[in-house]
Amino acid sequence: MSFIAERRRATELRLVIFAGVITASAYTLASLGKNSVIPPRILPFLAVLLLVLVSAHIAVRLLAPGADSTLLPVAAMLNGLGYVMIARLSERLAGLQTTWTLIGIIAFTATLIVVRRVNDLARFKWTYFAVGAGLLLLPMVPGLGFSSGGARIWVSVGPVNFQPGEFAKIALALFFAAYLAESRELIKNGTWRVGRFMLPEPRDLLPLLAAWGFSVVLMVGQKDLGSSLLFFTLFIVMVWIATEKAAFMTIGLGLFAMSATVAYFLFDHVQTRVSIWLDPWESYRGRGYQIAQSMFALGSGGLGGTGLGLGDPTRIPEAKNDFIFAAIGEELGLFGATAILIAFLLIIGAGLRTAMRAKRDFAKLLAIGLTTIVGVQAFIIVGGVIRVVPLTGITLPFVSYGGSSLVANYVLLALLLRISDNTAKRLGEAPDQMSAMERFEAARARRRTARTGAAE
Repeated sequence: MSFIAERRRATELRLVIFAGVITASAYTLASLGKNSVIPPRILPFLAVLLLVLVSAHIAVRLLAPGADSTLLPVAAMLNGLGYVMIARLSERLAGLQTTWTLIGIIAFTATLIVVRRVNDLARFKWTYFAVGAGLLLLPMVPGLGFSSGGARIWVSVGPVNFQPGEFAKIALALFFAAYLAESRELIKNGTWRVGRFMLPEPRDLLPLLAAWGFSVVLMVGQKDLGSSLLFFTLFIVMVWIATEKAAFMTIGLGLFAMSATVAYFLFDHVQTRVSIWLDPWESYRGRGYQIAQSMFALGSGGLGGTGLGLGDPTRIPEAKNDFIFAAIGEELGLFGATAILIAFLLIIGAGLRTAMRAKRDFAKLLAIGLTTIVGVQAFIIVGGVIRVVPLTGITLPFVSYGGSSLVANYVLLALLLRISDNTAKRLGEAPDQMSAMERFEAARARRRTARTGAAE
């Protein structure tokens, strides 16, 4: 391992341990505030926590030695603080979140093992499109999908309930990156003259327009404003970055505004969300109760918060997922809430830095897309809690309770680290080794050469 790669991994290890210590300290303070006793299992808890986090670090050290050193520690800290708040609310849910965290780390490691060269993924773009579209439509299948909280975004398979949209966002980011990397020049320059304007051929825009159509389907069929906005923003940002034309951003925003306006006048649930956003106090005893309680929680937190374990986040019915940011703001105050936002800014900054350093279009666009997912998702849910935008039922990445979200976000994190590692190897910052696919193809080429030589 080169000096630069070794230094990054050493920094990551220190930060990961620091994230574990912060989580254990917060868990202890929450228990003291709630029960006035230090939890008897704090040392086993700290040991298991550090074991999980260090295992993730070892996976990065062995599988992606040149990757960015800040992504994993920041995600681990967000995951840890989210766990502490979930444990404050429900020990049963905290146990489930622990299980999902372990599964997430396993998925994280598996992604690093399977994906050794991120550009190898570009050849499967239509598979990603089919998988992403299928996952988005899955909740609408009778007998599988069901509604919760007014949105039909859940699928039940036996005892397991999950949100397929959490994995669809990664599949669609992969599709957009692969398609735009291949067709960006045709879309950018245009070959179809309409009056004075040169537009892309309809066949070049058709897959992208289909993706826009899926966002409308989400809004109309599943009553899910948050996912619709997330997918459409992902679509618009990636097209804008690929073509370097602000016109696509303007047209995209206009299309979404038009769709949202039509949905507002056609569907009662959209009108309800907007009215609650504008004036939650009018329906305080009804649908506006949670928003109003989140305002009370944030207000009572002040600058420094009530202290971990000393607030009352249980007054917010969905504090474990949609409103976990309000619970953090109550007990950690403005300073703690700002720290959470800074953590997301660090992830976004690291993701954008990864995109800027990447050489190939596919890797660059994929890093942009994955970073957009995290940033926009955090903005939508935090903005909904503090009433900047209408509230939508999506999770705060790595923080909210939810297995689907946690596992999908760890896979997303692994892909970002793989892009970063591939770039580091290209720049000579880490040793480069053949991927499993490259070794397989090299062995097949050697066998073919040997057979040809024997035949001659």
